[in-house]
Amino acid sequence: MTGFVAKLVSASARNESLLCVGLDPDPELMPAMKVGAFNRAIIEATQDLVCAYKPNLAFYEALGIDGWRALEETLAAVPSHIPVIADGKRGDVPNTARMYARSLFEVWGFDAATVNPYLGMDTVEPFTEYRDKGVLVVCRTSNAGSGDYQALDVDSTSGSGRAPLFEEVARRVQRANATGNLGLVVGATYPDELRRVRELCPDLPILVPGVGAQGGALEKAVRDGVDGNGRMAIINSSRGVLYASRGPDFAEAARRAASDLRAEMRRALASAGG
Repeated sequence: MTGFVAKLVSASARNESLLCVGLDPDPELMPAMKVGAFNRAIIEATQDLVCAYKPNLAFYEALGIDGWRALEETLAAVPSHIPVIADGKRGDVPNTARMYARSLFEVWGFDAATVNPYLGMDTVEPFTEYRDKGVLVVCRTSNAGSGDYQALDVDSTSGSGRAPLFEEVARRVQRANATGNLGLVVGATYPDELRRVRELCPDLPILVPGVGAQGGALEKAVRDGVDGNGRMAIINSSRGVLYASRGPDFAEAARRAASDLRAEMRRALASAGG
């Protein structure tokens, strides 16, 4: 293991955690303070409880230049041994994808990024060329409307007839993983699909959003998301940690929420034999 995967496994073992905290600052929900300072307080309160952090870029883009400054402050606050995932679900023709990859990996220095494969696997390749960076390909998302396309039956390259589109995405990502830095995004709100994707991709890291506010069951996310060694699941919680309190004790409340989630995950892993 090298690069992102090695860093993820190391951070997960060090903190005994599968928890990823999504750093999605919403001024309407957070205390009245600057975003950079808010995120820094969250990071300081939770850095020994997580395996990764995941800023969703939309929350920073929506704040204009101040948001980009806040993102810069946020990245500087994360300890160097904890991986940071840029959640932007970038996806465009190869020439443009190359610029997205350069921005996220060279300019911003993220350890991994979420990528949308809808335009084809050649649009993912500019990201995978950064061998030490993780490329987490959107497969089955946690939102209610994801089945509009992701659950459609398509001709499968497995030779077994037809299969849901998300399964075909998983198969193609598994086959394309010659660089060893590919992974997937599968929502906790669809545990059966998560279990199927893990069957198809036994060794890939899987980012699992949707726990908590979106209704995903934590125990199933752990059981169905981890690999055979009880690793490689990056189980994300954003609002449940960030906004555990809107008062001056927000950081302490975030720590309690993160600690509780980590404890639940460890219990679920133990009960699953991991």
